[in-house]
Amino acid sequence: MAGNGEQQMAGATYVYVSNSESEDISVFRMDRMDEAAGRLVAVQTVPAGGAIMPMALSPDRRRLYAALRSQPYCVVSFAIDPLDGRLTEFGRASLAGSMAYIAVDAAGRYLLAASYGGNLLAVNRIEDDGVAAGVQQIVGTGPCAHAIRATADNRFVFAAVLGADQLVRLDFNASTGQLAEAPALAWALPAGSGPRHFVFPADGRFVYLLDELDGKLHALAFDPERGAVEPIQSVSILPPDFHGDKPWGADLHLTPDGRFLYASERTSSTLAAFRVEADTGKLARIGTYGTQKQPRGFNIDPSGRYLFAVGQLSRVMSVYRIDAQTGALHEAGQYPVGKGANWVEVVRC
Repeated sequence: MAGNGEQQMAGATYVYVSNSESEDISVFRMDRMDEAAGRLVAVQTVPAGGAIMPMALSPDRRRLYAALRSQPYCVVSFAIDPLDGRLTEFGRASLAGSMAYIAVDAAGRYLLAASYGGNLLAVNRIEDDGVAAGVQQIVGTGPCAHAIRATADNRFVFAAVLGADQLVRLDFNASTGQLAEAPALAWALPAGSGPRHFVFPADGRFVYLLDELDGKLHALAFDPERGAVEPIQSVSILPPDFHGDKPWGADLHLTPDGRFLYASERTSSTLAAFRVEADTGKLARIGTYGTQKQPRGFNIDPSGRYLFAVGQLSRVMSVYRIDAQTGALHEAGQYPVGKGANWVEVVRC
């Protein structure tokens, strides 16, 4: 994203936090004079005009898309200024409902969305100028669709359906943006699991799926040719001294090199850290780290050096340094954010 006229800010890292209750986005820049310490500088607070929650980046990292979960349900398209990270709104389009999750396909041409309350998946086209446009397709699911992602080759779209305890797969036509008319079952989880979010590592060999209701994290082998998954391990994200009434898993992210995986648990307000075995994809527990209250969202910067975590019941974001050798987290600072902070996206320009 940096050209000859952008040398001064080349390599800058920007952090975006959506705040549902204050209805805005907090924008930060990593201080290049003190980047080794993970220091951030507040850049901008962007009004969203509604209860802003899930966000997604375009593959080229030049556009940020944000979904409003208050009526009228819509997706807001923002341009990211590579010089200072500021956001400029340049379009709004209707969504098919209140969306718990949005993602952009691998080619950057379609916005994929999952509606928890609407029990559906939807596709919005993205115009050549990067603005997200109207809904072009809706596909029904079981109860409480919670996350949606396309595979790296854009041949398949997967979705986690929390109320049905299912991970489902749909064939995807990347040229037209059309999903298969009905989801196919990829993996049936035990009743009451509540599959929520999932991630693919860069090498595409595995899928990691986090449950909301039982505190479990699953490692699945992935066959990209057939779009098939096979469970290989399940571990708990709960801290050893967990005493809550019930688990409440939220989010998970891998470091870009795929060596470490982190998951957030809202009842205990903790982050669980795991080392990923390169050959088998299995997970080994590193430790548990206290974080902001009710950590619905967090993310990792593209360098894999920092983790940024927010809590829906906190007005502060914590920044952690990730130990490159062990994956351990070391808190590096805290920064004010808006009310109801719930989602984090990070860009390096």
